[in-house]
Amino acid sequence: MTSEDPSGTALPATTSLANRYGSQKRAFGGKTKRNIVIAVLLVAIGFLFWVTTSSSQSSVSFKDIGYSATDATQLSVDFQVTKNPDAAAKCAVKALDSKFAVVGWKVVEIGPNAPKAGADGGQTTAQRTILRTESEAVSAVVDNCWIVDSNK
Repeated sequence: MTSEDPSGTALPATTSLANRYGSQKRAFGGKTKRNIVIAVLLVAIGFLFWVTTSSSQSSVSFKDIGYSATDATQLSVDFQVTKNPDAAAKCAVKALDSKFAVVGWKVVEIGPNAPKAGADGGQTTAQRTILRTESEAVSAVVDNCWIVDSNK
């Protein structure tokens, strides 16, 4: 299959397709491929470093245990906090209504606790807080916990 250019010369089919659609794309060279692999490795190492350091800095976790409504405007919320016994923490507790709207919110302060002889060395403590609500709540959960800087 051939075609003609404006001067009337017959061109092979591949040349006319290249003129119409552009030339074929070149593959990456060896140097470019090596640079891409190095960049990907550096990003992966950076990500692993970030994951390692961020988990050691925020060493607090929590577990919802339950709640009970004392009346239409008050809940008792039970939860566990696991942290370094020497550290102080704060936890945000929220109450939700049937449409998942927040109807109560409280930040609970959890001070350092004395190490105990137990399975986890006193890292886990049980907490109970009274949470006031603006309307009847159908659930209560711990939203988040964080370590408090004791120097502030």
